[in-house]
Amino acid sequence: MSPQTTNEQDLEVWIDQDLCTGDGICAQYAPEVFELDIDGLAYVKDGQDELLQEPGATTRIPLTLLGDVVDSAKECPGECIHVRRVADQVEVYGPDAEDD
Repeated sequence: MSPQTTNEQDLEVWIDQDLCTGDGICAQYAPEVFELDIDGLAYVKDGQDELLQEPGATTRIPLTLLGDVVDSAKECPGECIHVRRVADQVEVYGPDAEDD
């Protein structure tokens, strides 16, 4: 594994479709990362804009989109967007994030 593969600050996001309300707020904030599928639920997309429909599928968050993804997690009415550090899998934004 090359040193550039993961970094202590790398973050990834996933959506719990069981809690998704299909409001599409996430896709409005960060359309490069989130998309509603034909089932009306939101999913994450990979770096090649491919929809990841497997339960618990994650995608890396480009630093330039971090603010939009965090806003999506905060505004999501279903509280189903989870942002965690890749290095230790600790949730930093979302319903399971520890408040400091």
